[in-house]
Amino acid sequence: MHRTRVHNLLVSSDGFAAGDEVTLDKPIGEAGALFAKFDGRVIHGIQGAGGPTTADQAMFSMWGQGVGAEIMGRRKFGPQSGEWPGDGWEGWWGDAPPFQTPCFILTHYLRESIEFANGTSFHFVDASPQEVLRLAQDAAGGLDVRIGGGPSTVGEFLQADLIDFLHVVIVPIVLGSGVRIWDHLAGLEHRFSVESVSTSSGLTHQLWNRKARQ
Repeated sequence: MHRTRVHNLLVSSDGFAAGDEVTLDKPIGEAGALFAKFDGRVIHGIQGAGGPTTADQAMFSMWGQGVGAEIMGRRKFGPQSGEWPGDGWEGWWGDAPPFQTPCFILTHYLRESIEFANGTSFHFVDASPQEVLRLAQDAAGGLDVRIGGGPSTVGEFLQADLIDFLHVVIVPIVLGSGVRIWDHLAGLEHRFSVESVSTSSGLTHQLWNRKARQ
C-alpha cells in the first residue's frame, strides 16, 4: 500500500513552521532560523554528506526514499500571488529542482506544466486535497506521495485525514509569529502513534504513524 507522507517539517518550540510573508529574498519569511541545523545534502541519502553520519542526517534522509510524487502549496513554489507574472518563474531551485518526481502545485491560477531534465515536473492544479492526492497517486507509479508543505498545505491534508506518516522536527527556538502548524487540529494525536527522538544538536524528531482505521 502506498502512503501519504510528510518529511522534515521544521517547527519552532512555539508551533510556527514558516513566516507570515514570503518574498524573493526570504522564501519562508522571517522563519529562516528554523533551517540553521537542517542538512539538505542528505535528502536523497546519507551518501551525499560525506564524513560521519549523524542521527539528524539519518532522519532527514528519509525525505526521498520511496516517494514517487509530491504535492505542495503555491507559496512553496514561489512568492507570487494572483495571476502568474510573465517573468518565466520556474521555482526557487534553478534548472535542477531536488524533487526528481512529478510535483503538483495547489493554486487557483493555472498555467502550463514545467518539465526538467532530472525528472522533476511541476503541474498546477485547482483541486481539493482528495482530488489532487488521486492525481499524485496515479503519477507516483505505486510509490508514496509526499506532502511537501508549506504548513498550511500540510494542515489541510491533516484536517482531511489524508496523512499516513508525519516527520516533525522541533527546533529549540521561539519565533513568536508566523504560520502555525497545529491550529484546528485538536485531538490529532489520537489518530497517530507518536515516537520522539532527541539528538545532541538539540533537535527533536517526532515520527507520527497513522493508526489503523477502524
